Amino acid sequence: MTQTEDATTQLTLDEVRALAERVLTHCGYASAHVAAISEMLYRCQLDDCQSHGLFRLFMCANTMKDGKIDAAASPQIHSEDTAIIRADAREGMSLLAVQEAMPTLIEKARRYGMAALAVNNCFHFSALWPEVEALSTAGLAGLSMVPSHSWVAPAGGTKGTLGTNPIAFSWPRKGQDPFTFDFATSGFARGEIELYKRAGKPLPEGVAIDERGQPTCDPDAALNGAMLTFGGHKGSALSIMIELMAGPLIDDLISLESEAAAGRPGCAPYHGQIILAFDPEKFSGGRVAQNDARAERLFADIIAQGARLPSQRRYAARARNLERGYLEIPSALYRDLEALMESPIGSS
Repeated sequence: MTQTEDATTQLTLDEVRALAERVLTHCGYASAHVAAISEMLYRCQLDDCQSHGLFRLFMCANTMKDGKIDAAASPQIHSEDTAIIRADAREGMSLLAVQEAMPTLIEKARRYGMAALAVNNCFHFSALWPEVEALSTAGLAGLSMVPSHSWVAPAGGTKGTLGTNPIAFSWPRKGQDPFTFDFATSGFARGEIELYKRAGKPLPEGVAIDERGQPTCDPDAALNGAMLTFGGHKGSALSIMIELMAGPLIDDLISLESEAAAGRPGCAPYHGQIILAFDPEKFSGGRVAQNDARAERLFADIIAQGARLPSQRRYAARARNLERGYLEIPSALYRDLEALMESPIGSS
């Protein structure tokens, strides 16, 4: 660990993972959950995804303090002779349940051409792209969705009804990083607003309203009011679809219910998650090579125009951090995480 002159702290890649493990262990998470959560935080931090990296340890700690989560829950995986797998997280974080169900999801997608994983009874705080990228690494296309808390107003509305409702997709590419996107259907991710608040910076216009339903650039007012969807009514409709796909479709909560079930502010939302996997081999009738060429022609044409593909910046950050063997986080964040381990973590 090295302090720099520009208010950042350098951590080796091993130190990033070790820091996450120390905080989670201090909070009381069982070893299997510590490993699964730390891996997710490491992957996000490696890609310079600050809002979903080590910063999320505060949410993990707050969720433990609230006393509703089972930090030692052993997921139950239910897989009958269909293309649907159900993973019951049993009041634990989602990541261990997804990790344990992923091999079955991949196997069933190859057997049936497509398969679905429904994760129920889980607390969820993480990015979605590492999970859909795990599918593309296996040669499958992946799609994932979750609701969250009702922090987001629908188009034309004045109060939170929808979640930030992220959606992620990944397409496999031979010899190259997959085509991947992962974004909230809100104009800003909740974690981004919290980072703006920590930095004392105003929000961009058009991403939030205050408690009276008026536009605001004040992070505190936004956190007390509501966020807005991107793209007006189009983003709103997409967000509602995610509510349905990751809620009623899989017998789990919508965002309005999640907020009541999860606990105090600052805790991880409590809801479900759906992950869909598609096998290009089955869908293309064995013509994967020809259709991969079509996909690559599409990507090449986009890049030739001077545009970039989603995740290109993230992949560049990953390559840079792997090559140099360290990454940088704000020194204030590092100090706050160290301070977190000096206080007892217990339910209240």
